[in-house]
Amino acid sequence: VFHTLRRRIAGLPESLRLEAQKILTLEEAILERFRAIARMRITARRIRCHGDYHLGQVLYTGKDFVIIDFEGEPAKPLSERRFKRSALRDVAGMLRSFQYAGYSALFAHQARDIVKPDDLDYFEQCVNLWVQWSSRVFLRAYLEAAKDGGFLPGTREEFQALLDIF
Repeated sequence: VFHTLRRRIAGLPESLRLEAQKILTLEEAILERFRAIARMRITARRIRCHGDYHLGQVLYTGKDFVIIDFEGEPAKPLSERRFKRSALRDVAGMLRSFQYAGYSALFAHQARDIVKPDDLDYFEQCVNLWVQWSSRVFLRAYLEAAKDGGFLPGTREEFQALLDIF
């Protein structure tokens, strides 16, 4: 991916070129994360996961939550969606969804001129606080519910490494 980005960076619009250059400066750090996983003995079991788990796949009935659409990512071939994977891939998808939801709300309010440019930093801090809080509550509940399932990593180091990479 980095090789392809380097080859095609000149053809990108200037605004994207700056972002692409920033990504390229992080290449070694990103690759080191993958190397760390490759060096680690992972004790977690792979299972059949949701495959496209995010807030849009969770419905609140008024009394409980229901998870829908277990077919995985529709753009991927069925053979790939059937692979067993780490459950932390779905967990990471949900955590990313909290961030997306928070920033979507912030940008929508900014577009409606509810959030003024001078107040953007303050509201962005509020969004980040909400994302952190929601993520911690979700992770705590997930770990409590899954603790006896036998599919989570055996150590905190493995757990964090897998979650970070996903």
